Amino acid sequence: RKHMKKIINNKIVLILLLLLTLTGCTTQLRDKNNKIVKNPTTGQNLTANIVCKPTDKKIIKIYEKNKVKIEKLPDCNKMSITGKYENLWNTFFVRPLAYIIVRVGKLVGNTGLALILITLVIRLILFPITRKTAMQSELIKKAQPELNKLEKKYEGKTDQDSITKKGQEMMMIYKKYNINPLSGCVFAFLQLPLLFAFIEAINRVPAIFEGKFIGLEMGMTPWVGITSGNYLYIILPILIIVTTYFSFNMNNTASMQNAAQNKSMMIFMTIFIGFMSFTLSSAIGIYWVTSSAFTVFQNLLTDRSRKNEKRSNKR
Repeated sequence: RKHMKKIINNKIVLILLLLLTLTGCTTQLRDKNNKIVKNPTTGQNLTANIVCKPTDKKIIKIYEKNKVKIEKLPDCNKMSITGKYENLWNTFFVRPLAYIIVRVGKLVGNTGLALILITLVIRLILFPITRKTAMQSELIKKAQPELNKLEKKYEGKTDQDSITKKGQEMMMIYKKYNINPLSGCVFAFLQLPLLFAFIEAINRVPAIFEGKFIGLEMGMTPWVGITSGNYLYIILPILIIVTTYFSFNMNNTASMQNAAQNKSMMIFMTIFIGFMSFTLSSAIGIYWVTSSAFTVFQNLLTDRSRKNEKRSNKR
């Protein structure tokens, strides 16, 4: 049980880290009273350290009023992949990703579509690793009864000899089921910087948050869109909730005795993320839905592959 709680807690920490990075290296634009400046039309918190010029005249006036020297910034279509050196994070992650999104957006004629395409390409590149992680989840499900027995066997025993023996027996179970406990960590270390870079790029590139996609303004939050009378924006929170729920559910490796507890936690996290989605820009929502939908597709593919493998072994 402790083993499963640790896995679940790690997933929750990763999700919370992702949400916290909405402010990451992005510097929020603040007025003279130190209040965050919002786009009055879309409700989006404006970013002070944007990497290229906005084109919306109202936004330009807001930046000029708050003493941001946008005249020194390049046009988004002319920004370079490197630009002025800020730090390693911006130089090797944020700016190159922003550059690619803008370039692909120019090629396909829409930055929203470019965001989806680049998200899918990156997830496809990481697919061999994420597939192994998904397979590990299936192996953990098989091993869970033995892991539960092991926890019960050493419950309340805190002496060094018991801790050592428990560790050795756990490793034997892992070996028996071919489980690599570090596989999930490897994926997290590869995926998280990319996820953070996406959010940073979205917040810092006017060409993205000034654009439109299937009738949605990329910089507008669903809440502002809905309260303004455009009920099309309700689609994003619904899609975020649905894809998040299924991606969590399909990655659930809980045993029967932990199923109720894990389901409650999963529902809580889904509701929390769904609530947060009303305050995120549509661009971030589109990214989240694309990434979560890919996770669902990946798990369906992995599950199908596992079932085919079982059938082959029976023959």
